[in-house]
Amino acid sequence: MICYGPTVLDLSDELLDAYAEVFSAPPWNEDEETIRQFATRLTADTRRAGFRAALAQSEAGIDGFATAWLTKAPFPEVRGYAQVAAQLGPDRVRELLIGALEIDELAVRPYARGHGTGRALLAEITADAPDRRAWLLTARTAVDTVATYRRLGWYEVPPLPGTENAVVVFLAPDHPSVPEAHRTAVA
Repeated sequence: MICYGPTVLDLSDELLDAYAEVFSAPPWNEDEETIRQFATRLTADTRRAGFRAALAQSEAGIDGFATAWLTKAPFPEVRGYAQVAAQLGPDRVRELLIGALEIDELAVRPYARGHGTGRALLAEITADAPDRRAWLLTARTAVDTVATYRRLGWYEVPPLPGTENAVVVFLAPDHPSVPEAHRTAVA
């Protein structure tokens, strides 16, 4: 199910509960204050251009969710954006990310993992990405998460020489800038 704009806020308590369960555990280890900040961010994020949330639900409640919006110029400098810009440089940020759908959060509760929930959420939230352009970043130390995105066919954008830092930037498998050799290798 996809929600656009502030309609997702009707589920904010359930989303916060799912977020807390996923991101308080390793490798994220977010504290209570950071988890509370998610609720504040979510309210602000729903006002971003192109905001949407994909939800996976069952009788147990929200099994997982993803949030996304369109990356606007100028490229932000808060949170992990400065690290992304440092790795890619301004030309590649403009070419690959500006105007693309940015997946901000992907959270799948532990009991729902291994059943295609994350794959389904990513497919649903990127289904109408402008010109098939979608991207996300994750922490380099989240080894299992990085491996999952690779397994799902997401393309890891190589950092410029000498710029590797704490984040990994991925392009959606059908992003037009993904090299054909990568598409063939994961097919």
